[in-house]
Parts: sequence; structure tokens; C-alpha cells
Amino acid sequence: MQREEKQLDMLLEAVLNRLNDLKHSIGAMIHRLETEYETINWPTFLDNFALISSHLTGLTKILSSEIGTPLRNLTVLPLLLTPERDEALLQLTEGRIPVFSHDLVPDYLRTKPDPGAESRMAAHEAKANNLQTETALKQVAQYTKVISHIWDIVSKAKEEWDTEASSRPGIQQTSSMADTQALVAAVGLGNGLTLPVGPGGVPGAGIMIPPTIRQASPMSAVSPSGAGPLGKMPSGIKTNIKAANQVHPYR
Repeated sequence: MQREEKQLDMLLEAVLNRLNDLKHSIGAMIHRLETEYETINWPTFLDNFALISSHLTGLTKILSSEIGTPLRNLTVLPLLLTPERDEALLQLTEGRIPVFSHDLVPDYLRTKPDPGAESRMAAHEAKANNLQTETALKQVAQYTKVISHIWDIVSKAKEEWDTEASSRPGIQQTSSMADTQALVAAVGLGNGLTLPVGPGGVPGAGIMIPPTIRQASPMSAVSPSGAGPLGKMPSGIKTNIKAANQVHPYR
């Protein structure tokens, strides 16, 4: 007897854990739909739905397992009925059930649908069972015909749209392979670039030139410092440079 009670407790604990996970997943999905309905995309919605489906699958596996006595063989009976507010019950049910009275117990412990809903369901099932085979086949054929007609309309519209898009005038090529190759050669090798004239009439003075461009460039006669061509610098330029270095404009 104690073994069966332990197995039942373990089963109920696993069911409660899975139900809590399912409840949190549904609550998170509802919250996201209410707050992110403008930005949520279809893959995110499918991920949330897949999470809920996995919880339902796990709950079904737990209920169908043969751990202890199956829950369908057990009977739940109320131990205490009172019309007064029960704070412990309210906390246990997270605010859903404040009292456990005679009027609410039949609804909370119901194992069958509502009598009104059950009668309507039985009427629909009887109507479906009384449908003749010929009538059902006619309805299926009519439904198939409507679906095929809609499919033909959509396929024809798609073909017309593809034909129109392929033969639409005004679509020009927006790129040129020659321009692309010229741009790559200019950036990588410096082909076609004109260096500006710097102080002292020296082309490219003050510009950092990569070594690959410097070796292939016709301006190899320029000194690395960029101050002027190779050889002796005129004395006037030296005097001006010294004077500029001695007198700082912000001192």
C-alpha cells in the first residue's frame, strides 16, 4: 500500500510540474501576442507553439505511463464543503477558487462535459451519422471542384505575373564589370590616381602611400619624408621651416 502511495505521489508531482511548464508557456505566448503583436514574426510564433506542443506531448506520455495506479481508476471526493472564503485554497489555486461550496463542487469535480454541451454534441454526431454516402460523396466532390478552381486561378495569376516581370521594360543593369575592375585596381594598386601637389611643389606631400603602390608608382623619385625631391633642399625653404618650428602660434 505504501509503495502504491509513493508511486501515486511521484506521478502527481510529475503531472504538476508538466502542467506548470505548460501554464508558463501559454502565459508567455499570450503576453507576447498582446505586447509584440506588431513586431512578432511567424517563425517566433511557431517556436512558441512548438514549445507548448512539446509540453502537451510530455504530459500525455506521463499520463499514459504505467507508474502505479492509473489516474482514471481513482475517485476524487471533497473532504470539506464550506461557503466561507478559504485563504489556503485561494493561495493553492493561485486566486482562481476562493470557496469550496456545494454550488461549485459539481463544476470543479466534473468528469463529463456540461449536460447542455453534451446534448448538442450528441445531436451533431447523430446528424453526421445519418448522412447518406451519396450525399457525402457529392459534397466532397463539390468541395474538391471549388478548391481546384481556386488553384487554377492562383496558378494562372502567378504565370502572368512572372511573364510580366520578365518582359517589363525599363529594367537596366545597375553595375558594370569594367568599372568594378577599375575601382579594385585603383584601391589595390593606385592605378589612375593623381596625387595632389603639396608644400614646395612636391606631388603627394603628406600622403601616406602603401609600399606596394610606392614601388609601382612613377613618383619613386620623391623622398620618403615627402618634403621634396632627392638632392639638396634650397636654403630658403630650410630657413622658413626653422622659423616656423621656433615660433609656435599658440605660445
